[in-house]
Amino acid sequence: MILRLTLKLAKKIGIAPLPAIPCDENRNPMLDWCANLFTVQRTQFIIMTNSASLYSLILHGRGITNDKQFVREVLHCMEEFMIIDGNEIMYENFIEPESKIMYFSKIIDRRILGSMNDLISQAKYFLIEKNKPSFDVSILINETPMSYLKHNSPRKEFQKLYLPEKEPTKHMQKKDIVIHINDCLFIRGAL
Repeated sequence: MILRLTLKLAKKIGIAPLPAIPCDENRNPMLDWCANLFTVQRTQFIIMTNSASLYSLILHGRGITNDKQFVREVLHCMEEFMIIDGNEIMYENFIEPESKIMYFSKIIDRRILGSMNDLISQAKYFLIEKNKPSFDVSILINETPMSYLKHNSPRKEFQKLYLPEKEPTKHMQKKDIVIHINDCLFIRGAL
């Protein structure tokens, strides 16, 4: 699992400087997360954002001073949030088994960092103006359409990462079937 941290967060937990691990197209996108530290009325919060879907959760940053505490708190909050948000199967099947080995990296995609800053702005509004707890804020920001996602919500995009490909229906075109009989070629066309 890859955790991509901002420099501010990496310094807080004592692991700066960080290497830049490139994105791997063949790796499960559910296992690539970005994290940023922000402050609301002198209280520290951490936003964890999935790199592929912008699915995010907000957790308290207070008391997290090293990488072990950070990983333990992130996994605990991630599990609780995903269970309540209806994504328990994704946590149990993909994230939890891969959580034994963590790689720390710096954030390499500025578009994701920009989207995270937008999500932080929304989170600050809900935390200050609406006085919502961080768990409720996580649910609210995951329902927000994002331009990075072609105006889909992070929650829907995250769930798409798990949904298996649909089987073709009888209205969809089937692949051609080629049959060789005694050096003659017969093609059964699409229906």
